[in-house]
Amino acid sequence: MNVVIMGPPGVGKGTQSHGIVNMKGTVHISTGDILRMAIRSGSELGLKVQTVMNAGDLVSDELMMDLVRDRLSQDDAKKGWLLDGFPRTAVQAGGFISLLDEIGQKVDAVLVLNAPAEEIVRRLEGRVTCRACNEVMNLKGFGPVEVKFCPFCGSAEDPQRPGKSALYQRADDKEETIRHRLTVFRKKTLPAAWALEERYPLCEIDGLGTPEQVAARIAAALG
Repeated sequence: MNVVIMGPPGVGKGTQSHGIVNMKGTVHISTGDILRMAIRSGSELGLKVQTVMNAGDLVSDELMMDLVRDRLSQDDAKKGWLLDGFPRTAVQAGGFISLLDEIGQKVDAVLVLNAPAEEIVRRLEGRVTCRACNEVMNLKGFGPVEVKFCPFCGSAEDPQRPGKSALYQRADDKEETIRHRLTVFRKKTLPAAWALEERYPLCEIDGLGTPEQVAARIAAALG
């Protein structure tokens, strides 16, 4: 089964992606993973990506499409894939549809996770990342007691910078930035979902509730 998962930041795409991969036996493909794998491969395409990123520029739609084509053609993707973080715009969606036609593949389901803006802000304002193990967590789930140690790896400080806390809040998880990201999602990424819907089945998923409740909705939608 080939699935595209979309949704605003903080809606739970990462958590639900893991569940879908385990449930359907597909490979999880994110744009970040594609870029990192291309660079590590040392291929001609990877060298192009590295040159662009080293210059601080954004990877073009054309180059991104080449990367996606290459990734979907690899052996582990033949059993099915879950694409997370692409396409981000209607233009990319159009190119993606053409690409799939070209390589003889299709999307079996486009999942769009939704949640109210205020719920997204509430979730992300409490979200922190551990510098030691890179796990992302929401401290609001641990109650009013201040958390000084990472609940996953137990680290209290950054292994690269002794004396600095292991837990930190990303700059883009501040309220003003969160609201801007939500606006960008509505204006740019949702149109990509509607473009995909012209060719493939799309299902909107209520992202409110526990991860288990959301996972049950997704399982029902995927069948």
